[in-house]
Amino acid sequence: MKFLGNVIATVVGIFVFIMLFFFGVILIGTIFGSEDTVTVKADSVIELDLKEINNDYAGKFKDPWVTQFSKDGKIGLTDVINAIEAAKTDDKIKGISILNDESSLGLAQYKDLRNALESFKKSGKFVWAYANTYSQKEYYLNSVANTIYLNPAGDLDFKGLSSEVMFFKDFQEKSGIHMEVIRHGKYKSAVEPFLENKMSDANREQITALLNSIWSTVVADISKSRNIPVTKLNEIADGLLARTPEMAKNAHLVDIIAYEDVYHNAIKKALKVTGDDDYNKISILDYTQNNVTTALTNTATDQIAIIYAQGEIGSGEGDVNQIGEGSMRRSLQEARKNEDVKAIVLRVDSPGGSALTSDLIWREIEITKKVKPVVVSMGNYAASGGYYIACNANKIFAEKNTITGSIGVFGVLPNFSPLANKLGINTEQVKTHENSANYSPFVPVDEKFKAFTLESVEHIYNTFVTHVAEGRKMTFAQVDAIAQGRVWSGTEALKNGLVDQIGGLNDAIAEAAKIAKVKSYSTENYPEYEKDFNDLLSGLPFAHSKETFIKEEIGEENYLLIEHIKRLQKLKGAQAIMPYTINIK
Repeated sequence: MKFLGNVIATVVGIFVFIMLFFFGVILIGTIFGSEDTVTVKADSVIELDLKEINNDYAGKFKDPWVTQFSKDGKIGLTDVINAIEAAKTDDKIKGISILNDESSLGLAQYKDLRNALESFKKSGKFVWAYANTYSQKEYYLNSVANTIYLNPAGDLDFKGLSSEVMFFKDFQEKSGIHMEVIRHGKYKSAVEPFLENKMSDANREQITALLNSIWSTVVADISKSRNIPVTKLNEIADGLLARTPEMAKNAHLVDIIAYEDVYHNAIKKALKVTGDDDYNKISILDYTQNNVTTALTNTATDQIAIIYAQGEIGSGEGDVNQIGEGSMRRSLQEARKNEDVKAIVLRVDSPGGSALTSDLIWREIEITKKVKPVVVSMGNYAASGGYYIACNANKIFAEKNTITGSIGVFGVLPNFSPLANKLGINTEQVKTHENSANYSPFVPVDEKFKAFTLESVEHIYNTFVTHVAEGRKMTFAQVDAIAQGRVWSGTEALKNGLVDQIGGLNDAIAEAAKIAKVKSYSTENYPEYEKDFNDLLSGLPFAHSKETFIKEEIGEENYLLIEHIKRLQKLKGAQAIMPYTINIK
């Protein structure tokens, strides 16, 4: 027995030693590696590759370990845009090369980035673009370039926008898994996927209006950059008249058809680099990191706090991909109590989520704006709960192609009783009082339970609309008329009073400073997330191998379908969220 104990102790000791050695090596590498900065050489070109940029804000963490190993990286799109702004006056930077750009960023984020590149061009420096193929979204960004290259064997996707909505009625009947929907009486289109197997005329009309509004922004920007009339661009999209490199060039969507080596040689020539020498390049990630770590400290004591609300809204702490009650309320309180902070900008990029959490965040903003002005900047989405937490701000900015509105509330309860019956499973309940039993997914939904739940949904909907009416200085009836779950583009939202002004994050910051009457200020990013050791481990590569493996085995589209079903199963309580995903292509 003693021998066995010694063996176990030895094994445990070796394991502890290996773990300490492993984390020690990582810590040493982190400490010494963090001191390294990339040197920007003279006559350099920034290579704009955004594969690793997923959010406006990369996040800050109170625990430095979590900061170092966060899977979301340390650079957000806001940092990139600030770096491009700095590059305008950086004598060492001669231009920007958008090279084979692939990104998961949304159209509203691309609009912000496009504006930054337009401003960069006005400094007299060049922006060139090269790709083997251009998706439609990628071309929207790349069209800002002075010169656009396309691979001779490549293609360009330019055909207008489309959207897909999945419908689950037949799936429910075949599988025996039924989604019980409790909704506001007129709130129809948002829950169609659970009740119907095809799109209603009203829903098709609203999505068509949304797509047309977003498309008009896209082609207006392309028209301005490429000097092609909007009518001509629509003709090209209708007839697929840019589907080959030659056709794209004839349509003036691209300038030069050539391989990548020709593109790089042209940049060498523009920079007057001779012989076999290559020109100096620096990745946008390195340049941004360099800008973040070496930029001159702003000596202004006044601050504008930027609080980023990214992802679906839920309970708990939250992180860079989920808006949590803990981090949001704490950030608002910290900014409110900080005497140096003179105004707050809330950057919202969210399709919504928990109605309760949305209301708690709304309340914190209501308290905060009595002390300091709060201005909202909307990103790709500020819909349903995302709009809920924005509606009472002093002023709201949105991009033209922001998706917003979707003012409505619903509840979804998965019910497996049809499936249970098919399998020969019978469930019975014993209770002491008429309504004492909790909801069971294995028992048909009781009509009284439905009535009580509907009463709750109606109450939350009325609260939501009332908050919007008070925040936007409208009547209940006026808000109700444009609510009912309908989604709007930023352009349409400006017309119906849901937003105040079209503009990006920098416009919102400038407005916040104006309201607060401060001219010289620095910005401070929030939230700073509270994560523990388990969260640190979940950020390591081996912790994410499962989802990566599944994607590789079944494909991206099938994986997204599984994730959508999992998302529906997790919905608890009343939801102020876009219940279907508008997948714009």
